[in-house]
Amino acid sequence: MDYGLKGKNVLVTGSTKGLGEAIVRILAGEGANVIVSGRSEDLAKELAEKYRKEYGVKAEGIPADLGKKGAAEQLFAESMEALGGLDILVNNAGIWPTAYVREMTLEDFDRTIYMNLEVPFLLSKMMVNYLIGQEKKGKIVQIVSQAAFHGSTTGHAHYAASKAGLVTFSRSLAREVAGFGINVNCVAPGMMETPMVKDALTDKRDYYNSRIPIGRVATADEVAYSVAFLASDKSDYLTGITIDATGGMMMR
Repeated sequence: MDYGLKGKNVLVTGSTKGLGEAIVRILAGEGANVIVSGRSEDLAKELAEKYRKEYGVKAEGIPADLGKKGAAEQLFAESMEALGGLDILVNNAGIWPTAYVREMTLEDFDRTIYMNLEVPFLLSKMMVNYLIGQEKKGKIVQIVSQAAFHGSTTGHAHYAASKAGLVTFSRSLAREVAGFGINVNCVAPGMMETPMVKDALTDKRDYYNSRIPIGRVATADEVAYSVAFLASDKSDYLTGITIDATGGMMMR
């Protein structure tokens, strides 16, 4: 299927590994021009060069440590300059620290909220202001989590809170900007084979598998295709929704 992504300019945060890498690779494979962003400048530039050669698209690697103040604004500005504008924003970068509430520090709570909620807010705000100013249609896709709806029993209450906030923020933003032709949607993964949860899967794979009706955790590509759909012109009538890519872990 032609996703209508050829020539579209896309920024995917946290796209040097895991789900972000799968998203940016699949979008580049569909003909989109992409920004590869992550903490490692070498890896971002290496992947961008790979996509240029394999898919014949524009691809730029831009390093960004989004946990630092001002990094989101700098990444957006550099992405705009590199591609000459943006059509699609995928807020994928996030952190998944572990601590039960009784042991959680305010510093860790604040850091999680900043990275997982405030950074997507900043980037989404810049994106919609740009699109509205240019009278352009566009797409924003937020990576949330099933924990936003289920909560967490494994020491990730701050993560669940940040993702729940992002879901509700995105619904509100979707209502605000629908009239401008801007779609804002979410994808909520369950457990995936990614570096972020590697240790948890090593220790508790049977536990996580037992909670998933399909019986296994997802590959990053399986979740990334839901993102590609929401970024595509095939989803033009969808806004404010969340796709649950959880293998049945969450059914609504």
